[in-house]
Amino acid sequence: MATAPGRAEKTDRLSRDNSTGRVLQSMNASTYSSRNVIVGYVSVYTLFTLASSVIWAINTIFLIREGGLTIFQVMIVNSVFTVGQMVCEVPTGVVADTIGRRASLLLAMVTLAVSTLMYVLTPVWGWGIWGFIGASAILGLGFTFETGALEAWLVDALDATGSERPKERVFAWGQMAAGCGMLVGSLLGGVLGQISLSLPYVVRTTLLVLAAVLTALLIHDAGFTPRPLKFSTFGDETRNILQAGVTFGWRSRVIRPLLWSSLASGVFFIYGFYSWQPYVLDLLAKDYVWLLGVVTAAFSLMGIGGNALVKRIMREGTLRREPARVLEIAAWVSTALVFAIAAVGLIFHTAGVVPAGIAIALWLLFGLVFGIATPVRMSYINAHIPSAQRATVLSLDAFFADAGGTVGQPALGWISQRLSIPIGWLVGGAFLATAPLFYRASGKAARAEGSSLS
Repeated sequence: MATAPGRAEKTDRLSRDNSTGRVLQSMNASTYSSRNVIVGYVSVYTLFTLASSVIWAINTIFLIREGGLTIFQVMIVNSVFTVGQMVCEVPTGVVADTIGRRASLLLAMVTLAVSTLMYVLTPVWGWGIWGFIGASAILGLGFTFETGALEAWLVDALDATGSERPKERVFAWGQMAAGCGMLVGSLLGGVLGQISLSLPYVVRTTLLVLAAVLTALLIHDAGFTPRPLKFSTFGDETRNILQAGVTFGWRSRVIRPLLWSSLASGVFFIYGFYSWQPYVLDLLAKDYVWLLGVVTAAFSLMGIGGNALVKRIMREGTLRREPARVLEIAAWVSTALVFAIAAVGLIFHTAGVVPAGIAIALWLLFGLVFGIATPVRMSYINAHIPSAQRATVLSLDAFFADAGGTVGQPALGWISQRLSIPIGWLVGGAFLATAPLFYRASGKAARAEGSSLS
């Protein structure tokens, strides 16, 4: 979103404001190369994912055991998180599309650090479910500052520095590095959680502070011109950004099906990720909290493997495959794996290593497919969004995913509590099965656009 002159003006201002500005002042378009951009993207994304993932393997168990919540209440807390994201996506998109991506990312790190500490303090101070609900809402706000901002910054900065690399390859590098961060974070969270379920949250807070420092050092708006944001004009800016989202997102025949695919996937994904933790322990009938960290780390490792396959799968030149077609196939495979994981819990009536092992193997295959699809989708949607509206449309895409999660988590959580988690997975899988159809529609529209331009 920033242009090189806009970045130069920002650099001049920073040099007057503090001593580090003198260093940044010399970083003009010739020295701020695509290599600098890629290093900044990979470094910040990796540390941010490491910080985030430290609690992923044990979050549900923490809420149940330390917070005293039921599985249904856990999904209510998680749905508040997605409501917070859904409500704040557009307003925080205004921040990224006005004062800049860097500012938005810094706000994300600080807000997430505060909300993570609230999770730790809630059971200590006896705030109950309402404490978790408040922390979850603030957590949702924090992630919306990050949603789309880093990706939008990357695409604009690569364009501004003249990079000719296929962007899905750069996204894949980021995904691979972040996958390593998730692997380490998940293992660390599992080990720390075996000692104390609160400890991973303390470590996460510390890592988020370090991520904020790294962002301040490595991320500088390039390819985008920041502009002032005043409280008096915030409403107008929000309406303008929302209108841009409608024009370049909802009204786009390529983007609109992608929004619907996010909605359909959102119904299941967050519920599936967090319900997986008690599900696998039930299948095993063992209280192995450390195993959750190992499996989550293995999931990220499979994601890295999927990222590494992107170049081979997509190909180059005249042999390049259509992104929408790849995404459609990946969505069909993901749906089949979800149904298979649900079937394990319905077929095996006795807990043990065999059912747990089968479910884990299927879950890891799901991670492989997810690793392939994610960078392909990121590159595909960015290719169809104008620079000035990139963060906004990406936030709109996240809004649809949040909307799906807002409905899916409490609904599927209620089904899991009243019936069983496998039944919840079957229902969630039914929604997931609609995503391939939306990818097919998007691909058809993209081909039509290509024909009209040729």
